[in-house]
Amino acid sequence: MIDLKELCFKTNDIARKVGLFIKEQQSKIKSDSIEVKGMHDFVTYVDKTAEEKIIAELKLILSDAGFIAEEGTETHRAEHYNWIIDPLDGTTNYIHGLSPFAVSIALQEYNEIVLGVVYEISLDECFYSWKGANGAYLNGQTISVSTANSIDSSLIATGFPYYDYNQLKTFMASLEYFIIHSHGVRRPGSAATDLAYVACGRFEAFYEYSLHAWDVAAGSFLVEQAGGKVCDFKKGNDYIFGKEIIASNASIHDEFRNIVNKYMIN
Repeated sequence: MIDLKELCFKTNDIARKVGLFIKEQQSKIKSDSIEVKGMHDFVTYVDKTAEEKIIAELKLILSDAGFIAEEGTETHRAEHYNWIIDPLDGTTNYIHGLSPFAVSIALQEYNEIVLGVVYEISLDECFYSWKGANGAYLNGQTISVSTANSIDSSLIATGFPYYDYNQLKTFMASLEYFIIHSHGVRRPGSAATDLAYVACGRFEAFYEYSLHAWDVAAGSFLVEQAGGKVCDFKKGNDYIFGKEIIASNASIHDEFRNIVNKYMIN
């Protein structure tokens, strides 16, 4: 049986180490080193190299685990443990010299996330937790979701679609609702960071569609460990691989998910 606490702290160290490499490379990014994976979907040598570095380090601390990684530098999947990795969440921000951008690493045991680390590089903030931790942490301090108890006293985060526009009209309608009925809506540009910010109470809620497992696996775990709730748009549990997510503090969760469900499920 592995020691998840020890493994989490080793993962923190890896995220910070690779985060330093990412930060150091930001000023060196040139336009001819940016590849286009799809519509408005970018990747650089930094993403790929960072992923390779993360995987190499993770293999040393859990040798029999598989990997689900955004850039596909390692494709082996294992039956028991799999790491879910986004080496640089917020690449568009990164190449434009903006924040936030983050390293996101989660460990999945069979079908359950048991460890999550989100390292927001520009502010040097490492959010983390593990199964059995009885909480979540930011740079060694306990964090928790906010205590706001209504949408009208909440700050909402979301992400704009950058290639899948099939739900754009309904999404814009939901956005209008939250703009009118909340403290406001923010779109930082890194889903992993958005979720970490829900976990520490900076945002009351977050929702987005057209996401991948590596965008949300670590952050959603942090939200739950910090006392929040997570679901998909249909109010179910298919949010890791289901490409859509709702995350919020516990107090507004029912209200928030009902509104998202009303607009986003036809």
